[in-house]
Amino acid sequence: MLSALDSLDRKILRELIQDARISHLALSERVGLSATACARRVLQMEKAGIIKGYAANIDVNALGFPLTVIVHITLDRQSEDALARFETEIHKCPDVISCHLMSGADDYQVQVLACGMEDYERIHKQHLSRLPGVARLQSSFAMRTVVKRSISPAALIMIRPAGTQRRGK
Repeated sequence: MLSALDSLDRKILRELIQDARISHLALSERVGLSATACARRVLQMEKAGIIKGYAANIDVNALGFPLTVIVHITLDRQSEDALARFETEIHKCPDVISCHLMSGADDYQVQVLACGMEDYERIHKQHLSRLPGVARLQSSFAMRTVVKRSISPAALIMIRPAGTQRRGK
């Protein structure tokens, strides 16, 4: 497992974020390494779990899903058992694209895609409102996506170089 990433690893990650389908040869040229050394570093980051996979950036509007809904969910109780039951069932909901356990007023934030309001009403009735322990659902509708990244460019800058420690403020 990698203990910390160096500047070359961060360059590799930045390039992969821009184009996950880039060839090892093109990637190596962009970061200034041999193709073999670059491929070895990518493999190390995959084995360490830093790179978990590669995904296509899908235009959901082109597929007929123009409605992105952010749903704030509050459970009737927050016991470990109640959270575990909810999380087991939310995994089974095919319309959910992300779910986050939250701090603050809501217990979970869920993101779903829908073909339109009628489709979201179906998702709400058939899935979300039937999840175990749900006390309240509050839906917000995204008007458009402004920024969508897997990781922020600033986060890659903040990654500690190998052999250094982050200092407190």
